[in-house]
Amino acid sequence: MWFLPALITLLAWGTADLFYKLGNDEREKDSALKTVVMVGLVMGLHVIGYYWIYQGINYDWKNLIVYLPVSAMYILSMAVGYFGLRYIEVSISSPISNSSGAFVVLLSFLFMHGNMKPLQWLAVLIIIVGMFLLGVFEKQEADAELKKSGAVIDKKYRVSAIAIIFPIIYAILDAMGTYLDGVYLDYKKILPEDQANMSYELTFLFVAILVWLYLALVKHETMNIFKERTRGLAAIFETLGQFFYVGAMAGNSIIAAPMIASYSIVSIILARIFIKEKLNAKQYLVVALIMVAIAILGFYDA
Repeated sequence: MWFLPALITLLAWGTADLFYKLGNDEREKDSALKTVVMVGLVMGLHVIGYYWIYQGINYDWKNLIVYLPVSAMYILSMAVGYFGLRYIEVSISSPISNSSGAFVVLLSFLFMHGNMKPLQWLAVLIIIVGMFLLGVFEKQEADAELKKSGAVIDKKYRVSAIAIIFPIIYAILDAMGTYLDGVYLDYKKILPEDQANMSYELTFLFVAILVWLYLALVKHETMNIFKERTRGLAAIFETLGQFFYVGAMAGNSIIAAPMIASYSIVSIILARIFIKEKLNAKQYLVVALIMVAIAILGFYDA
């Protein structure tokens, strides 16, 4: 069963995305680095508390190196994503970033001999096209509001050759990480799920410690982790999603990947609920279509 873990991942990462947006402060120069620290620390606590203390799982430290290509792709993509939020609007970056799911489907189909029924292909296509349309509609809405208010946004936060590179790099790195995860967990079964997830979370922990030391010793920037409430919540939901993600990818990576990539519909819905933003009719229609597509994928898994 891959569908339920994929659905939980989608919900958790969509919630995390909302808190990432709330915690991103363009006035704070080291905002992205602080987010990296919080995510790494929470993932490290998860390894120690859940895997080692509660589950009593023995970890083979050589797997840290075995899984490093996958960990590196994910951590780099997330870091690029955090930095990119300072230079490009989320409504523009989101559809580009989430196009990684389309790349994964193609890579899996070409190199892992993935197989899907015609209706599953249609569902995946609806998700991919839907994510792009949501980004287009959200940008149109944002532009209309700006025009109405007469506000002007700094050029560096609009589309430019430099700004657009962040979500593109994110999409490529994330797609490679997801594809490699499919190879490691589903196609070649190089590592069991728990060893893979522990390897990733431990790698992120070590990166977080290094970044924290960099902030303290080089940047002379103090960081009180107990006051990082928004980033902390983002890290908790990120870690929750990661826990179920490996199960989804081990079950059926070619279909789970694009489904999980649609998690931004959750953050869009949550933003409408908690930040009181409104969806227009076109956005409601696309969200409904994506939900139907997810239901189709769930039907085949059942």
